[in-house]
Amino acid sequence: MQNERPALDDVRILDASRGIAGAVAGMAMGDVGATVIRLEDHADTDLPGAVAWHRNKTIIPRDAGRELVAGSDLIITSDSETAHFLGLDVEGEPSIGPVHLHLPEWCEDLDLDPHTRERMVAADYGVARRQTSFGGGPVDGVYPFLAYMHGTWGATAGIAALIGRATTARGQRVVVDSLHGSMVAAITTMLVTPGEPLPDTSVGPGGPNPTFGTYRCADDEWLFLGALGAKFQDIAFDHLGTLDILTDARIDGVRENLYHPDHRDWVRSRLAEAFLQQPRAAWLAELTEAGCPVSPVGDRDDWLDHPQVAALGLRLEFDDPLVGPAVIGGPGVDLSRGGLGTPRPRRLVESAAWPERDEPSAPPALHSITGTGPLDGIRVLDLGTVLAGPYAGMLLSALGADVLKVETTKGDEMRLRGYGIARGQRGLGIDLRDPDGYTAFLRLVEGSDVVLDNYRPGVLERLRIDDATLRQTNPDIVTTSITGYGAGGPLGGSPGYDPVVQALTGIMKAQGGEAEPVFSTLAINDVAVACLAAYGTVAALYQRAVGRGGQHVESTLATAATYMQSGELVRYADRPPAEVGGRDYPGPHPLSRFYRCADGWVRLHLRSSESAARAGLIADADDDRLVAQLETTLAGLTTAQAADRAAAVNGVATRARDFREVVNDAEHLASGHVVELVWPDGNSTQLPHRLASFSEHQPHDVLRATGHGEYTREILSEAGLSTEEIEKLVESGAVVVGEPMYSVAGVGYR
Repeated sequence: MQNERPALDDVRILDASRGIAGAVAGMAMGDVGATVIRLEDHADTDLPGAVAWHRNKTIIPRDAGRELVAGSDLIITSDSETAHFLGLDVEGEPSIGPVHLHLPEWCEDLDLDPHTRERMVAADYGVARRQTSFGGGPVDGVYPFLAYMHGTWGATAGIAALIGRATTARGQRVVVDSLHGSMVAAITTMLVTPGEPLPDTSVGPGGPNPTFGTYRCADDEWLFLGALGAKFQDIAFDHLGTLDILTDARIDGVRENLYHPDHRDWVRSRLAEAFLQQPRAAWLAELTEAGCPVSPVGDRDDWLDHPQVAALGLRLEFDDPLVGPAVIGGPGVDLSRGGLGTPRPRRLVESAAWPERDEPSAPPALHSITGTGPLDGIRVLDLGTVLAGPYAGMLLSALGADVLKVETTKGDEMRLRGYGIARGQRGLGIDLRDPDGYTAFLRLVEGSDVVLDNYRPGVLERLRIDDATLRQTNPDIVTTSITGYGAGGPLGGSPGYDPVVQALTGIMKAQGGEAEPVFSTLAINDVAVACLAAYGTVAALYQRAVGRGGQHVESTLATAATYMQSGELVRYADRPPAEVGGRDYPGPHPLSRFYRCADGWVRLHLRSSESAARAGLIADADDDRLVAQLETTLAGLTTAQAADRAAAVNGVATRARDFREVVNDAEHLASGHVVELVWPDGNSTQLPHRLASFSEHQPHDVLRATGHGEYTREILSEAGLSTEEIEKLVESGAVVVGEPMYSVAGVGYR
């Protein structure tokens, strides 16, 4: 076949990064076939996650990197010193040769281990304050989710720039910093309406909706109830014997009242009492048979043994040169026609050279670069609904693609609450079950490059829009599908929900530790699978750009949950245990955790109790009294004063900001990271704006949410349909013509 070789076959990546994000970016590129040579970073070599993050890489001493620059196609850096060592400029004019993917770390001049730096990022950019808890204060995450997203989105942007380089022969500098990565991860909640309060986070670790949360059963085991919406709520209430909740005068049949602040506590108590009547296995069997989404709260240490992991090919085993036999999670995507490289362990050598490859007889001619991103000229038909599908389309739009939001004539049920993750698209409403609507859709496919969906397995075939069918219309099309668990295995074909998968794969239990499981306020599996879908799509588009035809890309929520625990799931003999949290988890150590100050919270990190004493934060170094002393002292200081005292002894104290502080930060507004989106009615929302910067492209305008069918006529006309054909479709109801989306200020997702 045309494209049996891996997607990035013959692409040379020099990974000169430090920290987790850069390591993950290099891993992602190696997974789709790139040749990756890494310059050794001793700070992460001994981390258990390095076994996974450095698979498919050849690792050489840092001083040996300069000679590899000239032959590189893409170079990854994360600090200015290394970039300058390699002859790269992080701010001036970029080279037109390789792509320079710069992933700057938060406060790179601070000497912090990778996991502590992650905690500071979460504090500074509002993520820690947004996690729900009992007390409502910031929560320390036990997973480096922000770094994982930073690296994965960085790889996506870097591969997109390689597509541009393949067609224009020009490299460029791509910058994805830690705030970009945090925004990509927190996109569903980083929405602020001026003048309105931020959501109350003191609702417990199970979140604000009692029908969509965790419950303890009679045998002391936990499950997650995913009864989101009237259909599933009715099923759950019926089997729990709590149907009277809906007829209670306080609810009066209004579903929104179930999670109203005045009612959610007593509703949750009623459900909690009901779940205590049976052991977990009985509830799982009963509710699953009835069709209500439910999942056990699993242990992450068991996840790689789950038969669904085997069905998805996500369990990898090999002999690592440093730790011996190891088990790790697999790649974040599957490409059906070749596309993935063969997994192998990292290789440590003293020197390395790029492998030989066929070079063009003459250098390719330079072409001008146009558009707002390297995917300029790429058209995407995004059939995605709810969250993961539309968000994948938005990410491709942020890279410069022309993305069309293809909805049914009824519209996406989440188009209002999910407006923040479906921006930068033009809306088309069409009935694919109508013969004329289907024919018109195929006309769109003829002129498109990507078709993206997040339907359950089998739906595409029923609608006759599966990969094999669409390839008859457009042989070079890239099709990308997101599902819950894929089509095979014991969970194959089941509907997927982010928190259900959080529970199943051990994420909730790990964050809660010995206490209650914690429902991550970050829709981590949804946003991760969307980013992975975008990453797989650009890898497939690169494969097509170099003449190896189209491709089918797949990812699942289960895959995303495995990928987002890549460091924590690694197994080998005598590995240090991965961190677990606890109730309202403040941090792993008295000297490294959150503390309340006079004007808010700080994330403190000090080197020793002696340095805490020198800073005047404690009177003595009694380990048993550290927390009490620090709580007392810091309560009398402002966050700025705490930061000054910590810095004086080579420590760090970062204010735990909320999202309102982040989106109103003058520096972030000036840099274009965040923006105020003004709606047609004059209301506004402050939210993430530019998710990456490209040296050779003009920044894009504010990405807006499209109205249902707002661009229907325009899109069909671009596909070659006549005015008469379009009006016939409108009159028959095969397509919908709508208005722009007006204000949804104040509406949030989670």
